[in-house]
Amino acid sequence: MHTLWNLFKKYESVISYLFFGGLTTLINIGVFGWLNLHMNYQIANVLAWLASVIFAFITNKLWVFNSKSMAWRTFLWETLTFFFFRLLSLVVDQLIMFVGISLLSGNPLIVKIIDNVIVVILNYFFSKWIIFKK
Repeated sequence: MHTLWNLFKKYESVISYLFFGGLTTLINIGVFGWLNLHMNYQIANVLAWLASVIFAFITNKLWVFNSKSMAWRTFLWETLTFFFFRLLSLVVDQLIMFVGISLLSGNPLIVKIIDNVIVVILNYFFSKWIIFKK
């Protein structure tokens, strides 16, 4: 049991990121799936991105990377860099969606799922090594 606990502590941020990243992905795909029934897929994608990024910021700050500081400079840095890098990943997201749906005529939900795998990995590196670095 002691070894299991040590492994958990060693990989705690990765495990937490996978858990909350999974929830973020479910929010993103769920909101996209519902909105895509009612509007253009690109608009639905941006709105799904917004909902999931707000959730991701809160969970990443508090539980994944344990950044409890509420000092205004730290909070401002984390907020601005988080949203900046998420905007960069939104560009990648929109590009994948455009190629997968508009150019390759893929199923929007399947393209969105594939897209999310790539974006989640990209966002982990941004968060771990730039935004919430110790």
